[in-house]
Amino acid sequence: MKVIVCGAGQVGWQIARHLAAERNDVTVVDCNAALVRRATDALDVGGVVGFASHPDVLDRAGARDADMIIAATFTDEVNMVACQVAHSVFSVPRKIARVRAQSYLAPEWSDLFRRDHMPIDVIISPEREVAEAVLRRLRAPAAFETESFMGGRVHLLGLALDENCPVLNTPLRQLTELFSTLRAMVVGIRREGRLHKADPGDQLYPGDQVYVIVAAEDRGRALEIFGKPSARAERIIVVGAGNVGLTVARAIDRGERSVRVKLIERDRARAERAADALERSIVLNGDGLDMDLLQEAGLETADALVALTEDDKTNLLVCTRAKAAGCPLVIGLINDPGLQQLLGPLRIDASINPRSTTVSSILRHVRHGRVRAVYSIGDAEAEVIEAQVLGTSAIAGKRVRDCGFPEGAVLGAVGKGERVIIPNGNTVLEEGDVLIVFSEAADVRRVEQMFRVAVDYF
Repeated sequence: MKVIVCGAGQVGWQIARHLAAERNDVTVVDCNAALVRRATDALDVGGVVGFASHPDVLDRAGARDADMIIAATFTDEVNMVACQVAHSVFSVPRKIARVRAQSYLAPEWSDLFRRDHMPIDVIISPEREVAEAVLRRLRAPAAFETESFMGGRVHLLGLALDENCPVLNTPLRQLTELFSTLRAMVVGIRREGRLHKADPGDQLYPGDQVYVIVAAEDRGRALEIFGKPSARAERIIVVGAGNVGLTVARAIDRGERSVRVKLIERDRARAERAADALERSIVLNGDGLDMDLLQEAGLETADALVALTEDDKTNLLVCTRAKAAGCPLVIGLINDPGLQQLLGPLRIDASINPRSTTVSSILRHVRHGRVRAVYSIGDAEAEVIEAQVLGTSAIAGKRVRDCGFPEGAVLGAVGKGERVIIPNGNTVLEEGDVLIVFSEAADVRRVEQMFRVAVDYF
């Protein structure tokens, strides 16, 4: 499969890394020569310096025989024109574009991206993807990280353990015996800053962060076993009424009436637009760092505060101040991966990284059939991979113990038709089964090769 990735920033680089690891013919295009050089030096990809929307640049990138173009530059218009040129001039069959401006995505303009207008097969909106990630966190307040697989039938939960966890100092293999009907498995443990695959003999200690694969129906029970409340947040404060903040507030506003939101925005014009867009929610104009304003918003009785401004440091400070005032759950939008290490010392419960969310979403649309989704954990320390067993796969018809999963990987769940099971060594993997695999970064390539992955398009 020949793929052109337009944009060599963090999103484009991560996409190119995944696709190149799957032995696809990848070419990266960017007008910044240093970014192109970084990609070609570190990855098995080609590189072209130039504007991705220019026909001659796409021609040099191999668009005449490309199977797919993924436009993920910083500029919406470049991404859209690149897809248009790829279609009109080079007849590239599959086109994916990252589009941030919500004006392009309004329902009344949905015809814009029809095949006879601007033919883009998949539009990825980072703001909407991030908003959905925030909403998932709010549905499971006890988890610092959440993601769904198999169409929502399986969840990944990140849980921070404290002294009140009922299953401390218990080997994981005993948990399986004690809760034999619970469809959940601890697949990863972060201890003293290091993330590793969970082994059956591992015990859990206060301060550990664990990653649990669990069937959706068993999520509440799993949270109770790890000493976490299963109730979701109902009184929520959102700081920042930009694209992400307003999208989150609007989704809550239109949802269950028992869940209420108060939105704080510093810019008066933006606050007025938010007030016009919301029906039940209260919008306050002021600085989210102002403690008096936070108290007016009901911080003392709030279940959660979400800081979604466009400035990472402001989000960190707002969350820190809210946590110090007793807010049980604080979530911050953090773009800079280097700031992730501050979350623990600042007692911030969870963060959302827009770039990681966007990469996961794009790869979810790129892949079809064999590898269907990839979710990156931490600073690319590990990945959770959703993949389907094909009849030609080397693992089809084998027991799990005979499949030869790498040392740093563990099979967390298997979907057999409508059933979700937690596998053991005797579980037979059959054609059509969908697998959820946790893998440390060093073993991701070997896991993907087990499925003989290639990008398919549809």
